[in-house]
Amino acid sequence: MKRLPLLLLFLAVMATTAAPQSGRRITNPQPTYTAPIQPPVNPEPPPRSTNAAAPAPLTFVPESLRDRQIKGVQKENFRLSDFHGKVIVINLWASWCGPCRREIPEYEKVRKDYEGRAVEFVALTTEDPGEASDAVNKFLRQVTFGFRVGWADRELARFLMNGRGAIPQTIVIDSDGRVVKQWSGYSPGRSGDRLRDAIDQVLR
Repeated sequence: MKRLPLLLLFLAVMATTAAPQSGRRITNPQPTYTAPIQPPVNPEPPPRSTNAAAPAPLTFVPESLRDRQIKGVQKENFRLSDFHGKVIVINLWASWCGPCRREIPEYEKVRKDYEGRAVEFVALTTEDPGEASDAVNKFLRQVTFGFRVGWADRELARFLMNGRGAIPQTIVIDSDGRVVKQWSGYSPGRSGDRLRDAIDQVLR
């Protein structure tokens, strides 16, 4: 009877040593490693939307802006409301703008054609008078510009440009403050005729 416990003990010892001697190696599985994704050095910008809405056309200059004092460049200050009852042609320009310089001779011919009629020609530079006064005055000495010339302050310039960043710009306003025509840029040999057509449209 004493041999039975000894036999069971022997079998237990043999069972514990059998696994290492069987040739099967038990290993713990290694964790898999995934390298982090690096962002590109020069990422491409997201595509720009082509559905951006164009600014609504300027249709009217409110009385508050027509009564706003405009600082004259070479002469006295003035207001657009000073020309009540007249067609007002506004040319937005800058001394550094090459197309503005080339446009002036064509516009000067138009201005002379309407002398004595109910049309006022106003040229407003969008530059800062504190920084560009010398450049503007030099520009005006180099060209013949018979328009009434003034400085468009930031609020007036922003309103008149109406979201259009390009200059020159031309705006034709009737005697009641309604905007009849507005366009950007200079078309050689055609800008003068375009201005005449816009003025005649109001004077009819």
